[in-house]
Amino acid sequence: MSKAIEPADVPSGPDPRLFIQAVDKAFRVLEAFARHPQPLSLAEIAAATGMDRSGAQRLCYTLRHLGYLEFDELGRGHVPGLRLLDRSFDFLRMHPLVQRATTPLMELRRATQERVDLSLPDDLTIIYAVRLQSKRENFIATLVGRRLPTFCSSGGRAMLAQMDDASVEDVLARSDRQPLTPKSITDLPGLRRKIAEARSIGYALALEERLLGEIVLAAAITNRSGQPVGAIHIAGSLSEWEPEAFQKRMAPLAIETAKALSG
Repeated sequence: MSKAIEPADVPSGPDPRLFIQAVDKAFRVLEAFARHPQPLSLAEIAAATGMDRSGAQRLCYTLRHLGYLEFDELGRGHVPGLRLLDRSFDFLRMHPLVQRATTPLMELRRATQERVDLSLPDDLTIIYAVRLQSKRENFIATLVGRRLPTFCSSGGRAMLAQMDDASVEDVLARSDRQPLTPKSITDLPGLRRKIAEARSIGYALALEERLLGEIVLAAAITNRSGQPVGAIHIAGSLSEWEPEAFQKRMAPLAIETAKALSG
C-alpha cells in the first residue's frame, strides 16, 4: 500500500506527486491579465505564459467554454470571463474576517466620511477585500482585488509592525522596492523607521506614497496569537486635510475598529 501524503511530507516547492501541470497552465492563462490589463490575442497569451500556440489555444477554448474567458466585444482578443466574479463572491462570503468586518466598516465610513478599506496580507503584497468609497475616487480605487506592495502601503506596514524583526527583514529583503510615486519610501533604514513608528503609535501612515495628494493611515487586525490577519485603512485628500489634523481625527477610529475585529 502506498504511503499517504501528509502535510509534513510536502516540500517547500510543489510536490510532483500531487501537482497537476494542466491546472497550473490554466491559471497562468488567467493570471496573464494581471500583467497585461487589456484584451490579449492567442499569440500574446502564448507568449505571456511560455506555452506553444497549440497548447494556449486548447486552454483558451476550454476556459471560454467554462465561462472563465470571453472574447472582447470589439474583437480585440480575450478578456476575463464573468464566471470569475462568482469565485470572488465565494471567497468574500466565506472569509470570516470579511464577514465580521463589513458592518464595522460601514459604521467607520459613516463616522469619517472618507474612504475606508479592509486589506488582507499575502506575503509581499496586501490585497483589498472591502472598499467603501468617499465622495471622490478614481476607478481603480473603487475595486476590490487591488494589490499593493506590503512595504509601501500603510496597511502593509501596520501589519509588519505586528511581526517579529526577523520576519520583517525577510519581507523587506524579498520585496521589489520600486517606488509607486516620487514620495514612496523605499530605502531600508527609512522603512525600518516607519515600521518602528507604527509599533510605537499603533498605526501606520503613508503620505502620497501610492497616489500623489493622498494620505492614508491603517491599523492592523490581529488573531488570538497576535499575528496580523488584516488592516483597516482610512484614506483622505491632502487638499482637504492637514496631516496632523487627519491623524488626530482618524487614528483613534481606525485603532478602535481594528481592535474590535481582533482576537
